[in-house]
Amino acid sequence: MSPEFFRGRRLRGSKALREMVRETDIQPQDMIMPYFAAETDDRDFKRPINSMPGQFQLGPAQLKKSVAQARELGLRALILFGLPKKKDLTASQAYADEGVVQQAVRMIKDEFPELVVITDVCLCEYTSHGHCGLVSGGEVQNDPTLELLAKTAVSHVRAGADMVAPSDMMDGRVLAIRAALDQAGFVNTPIMSYAIKYASSFYGPFREAAESAPRFGDRKTYQMDPANAREALREAAADAMEGADILMVKPALPYLDVLRTVRDSFDLPLAAYQVSGEYAVIKAAAQNGWIDEELMVMETLTAIKRAGADLILSYFSEDVLRLLSQRS
Repeated sequence: MSPEFFRGRRLRGSKALREMVRETDIQPQDMIMPYFAAETDDRDFKRPINSMPGQFQLGPAQLKKSVAQARELGLRALILFGLPKKKDLTASQAYADEGVVQQAVRMIKDEFPELVVITDVCLCEYTSHGHCGLVSGGEVQNDPTLELLAKTAVSHVRAGADMVAPSDMMDGRVLAIRAALDQAGFVNTPIMSYAIKYASSFYGPFREAAESAPRFGDRKTYQMDPANAREALREAAADAMEGADILMVKPALPYLDVLRTVRDSFDLPLAAYQVSGEYAVIKAAAQNGWIDEELMVMETLTAIKRAGADLILSYFSEDVLRLLSQRS
């Protein structure tokens, strides 16, 4: 006699059964931890980021300590953002040989050569006006910015970076960076492009963390309109054609539909960035006792991976690695 209805509960009756048929799992190699490296005379500098509880601006010694602890938990990859002492109109510290990110890369690769060190390539943390490119007449200039982005990427790789990740959203920057890396002899260095980066309200806490809020206007002339999905395919196609090795969607959770569409349309590895606002919302709700932080973190990360992400950049990475190590 055939059953009259589907009994899906048969495979949910125990934890062991549920784990046996689970379709999506978060693994240590999925996670990339962002760190904010600060240029400071105090090597033990560690400043809390108010809007991102549990995250810090870190001097060299504290950065080394944090990375070492995460490495013990199973960290495989990290991405670096820099906070220079001085900013100027041409973002000169972004591509300085002794810039804050360049020094941090050298230190981490010397201490942890097996870690994959990725660097964010953008100018906003280094410009006195806070925009991601050169400014003239009150407008961000696309083509003149490309040379500085390429110069920054090459300086990071010369310092030892394993991968560069342009996040500026200037048109043609992947092509410019690929050409510059190849000309400098770094033909095997991959580019993880922030291919689809929306002008999102979820970036607020990051701008405190990286001290990179624009001093005038906004970034809507170069970051994408949150209302657009088809445009994401054009941006991804352009970056893939220009030589990107990994594509990224940013933010993650509010754009799962875009993430899935990109996954279905391209066979390159796909990353998603669970951004500062996503982190802050969960942290705030947990601190008020409204949610179970651990359960919500794992559910949101699972949703991001289920939607198609191969890699997830998240400020929860250290917490997730700790949890996974306890479970193993």
